[in-house]
This record gives sequence, C-alpha cells and structure tokens, in this order.
Amino acid sequence: MLTFHNVCSAPSSFQLTGLQSSHLWLVISLSIMYTIALLGNTLIVTVIWMDSTLQEPMYCSLYILAAVDIVMASLVVPKMVSIFSLGDSFISVNACFTQMYFVHAATSVETGLLLAMAFDCYVAICKPLHYKSILTPQVVLGMSVIITIRAIIFMTPLSWMVSHLPFCGSNVVLHSYCGHIAVAKLAYADPMPSSLYSLIGSSITVGSDVAFIAASYNLILQAVFGLSSKNAQLKALSTCGSHVGVMALYYPPGMASIYVAWLGKDIVPLHIQVLLADLYLIIPPTLNPIIYGLRTKQIRE
Repeated sequence: MLTFHNVCSAPSSFQLTGLQSSHLWLVISLSIMYTIALLGNTLIVTVIWMDSTLQEPMYCSLYILAAVDIVMASLVVPKMVSIFSLGDSFISVNACFTQMYFVHAATSVETGLLLAMAFDCYVAICKPLHYKSILTPQVVLGMSVIITIRAIIFMTPLSWMVSHLPFCGSNVVLHSYCGHIAVAKLAYADPMPSSLYSLIGSSITVGSDVAFIAASYNLILQAVFGLSSKNAQLKALSTCGSHVGVMALYYPPGMASIYVAWLGKDIVPLHIQVLLADLYLIIPPTLNPIIYGLRTKQIRE
C-alpha cells in the first residue's frame, strides 16, 4: 500500500511569479535603485573604513547598516530584474531557502541596528560627557554580536519549519522572492505554525525595538527642549534627524508588508502584496546612503 511519502515527490525548484507580467518601468526603476544602493552604500563603507576620524560608535553602526543594505538588496533585486525582464523565474529549492533565511535575518539585523543608533543618539545628547566611557569599542562590538545572534535565533527555527514542510503540489511561489509565507503556502500541510511563529516573532522583535526607540527619543526630546539656546536645540535635533528619516522609511512599509502577507490575497490584492514587499527591501537600502550622505556633515565632507 502506498504511503504519503511514497507518492510525495518534492520539486527540485520553485517558480517565482513576481507581478505575473513584464513591466519595463519596474525593471528600470529596480535597476536604478539597485545601482544607487550599491554605489551609495559601498561609498559609505569605504569612507568610514578609510577615514580614521569616523571611528565613533554612530559610524560603526552606519558602517554595518550599509553592509547589511548591500547584502539585502543583492539577495533579491538581481533575481527580480531577471524575472521581470527575461522571464527567468526558476530558483532551486536550496537557493530559495537560503535566500529566505538571509533576507529575513538581514531585516532583523537592520531593526536591531536602528535601535542601537537610537541609543547612540540618546547617549550623545543626554549624556555627552560620558559618551566615550559608555559607548566603548567593546560595548559597540557586544551590541553588534547580540543583534546578530538575535537574528539567528529568530530565523533558524522559522527556516527549519518551512524547509521541513512537504512540498508536493504546485511549485509556483506567488512572489518575486522567497518570502517565508509565500513559500509555506505551497506546502502539502498546514503552514499555520510557521506563519504564526513568524508573525509573533516579527511583532515582538519590531515592537520591542520600536518601544525602546520611542523611549530613547522621548528622553532625547526632553533634553533638547531643556536647552536654553535655539542653535543648540537645532544642532541636537539635526544630529538624530537622519536616523528618524531612516526609521520612517523602514518600519511602516516593513510591518505593513508582514501583516498584508498574513491577511492574504482575499483581503489585499496579490500585486499590492508583492509590490509592497519588493519596495520594502529596496527603498531603504537606496535612500539610507542618500539621507546619511546629505545630513551627516562628516560623511558629506
């Protein structure tokens, strides 16, 4: 008698459908944004690496952020362009799970870095005399390691759960990269455990980071508006203004992408889900170096 495992034949590859049609405007837009992201972030990494005056904790965090942005954009954009322009939509199962792991790990690292940068702003403005004694190289290294470990701890179980689902039916992923929810929906089993783990884990991670960031900025604003000089107030606000801009680019579309994917195409049209998720991964890496390059005097010089 044949068992389920006898008749279940796992696919060797998945087919990414993207937006299901070729869009020249999207290919051109993605190519331009990817080029800006690569050049801008590579420039920031190079400048911070070569300039000995840019060795403060803020620039170390910015260095890592730029490196993560390069990785995140490179994991998805070349394949997106290939899908939309050439119709090259197939990706091996192993490559798909690898892409899924590192894309989601990179987004977890990025939100941790934004929290670290908020803490840097808090110390710089609220405790300027103790800045170097609080944010020592060891503390900065420790924060970076904790952020990375957190991403690994979050993504490893999720990746394991999705990769061990039985895939026997359709191999068509209704997405332009291997997002875990889109892949899990193809399984010949209930995808709810992995999807629920992802939703809860993402909500806790982002929610706690946003809460601590908000607390930091509450203290920062109290300290800033307590200054007697208007010039000092403007200078202090400008110090962290770029960070606020990056958060505005990152958190709203990021969380919207997660919850929209969870709600499903019956509530939110599929092309909106895909476009939102695509832009969430490419817009921050594209604009981060522009924002920091324009607003950070030392890097601009």
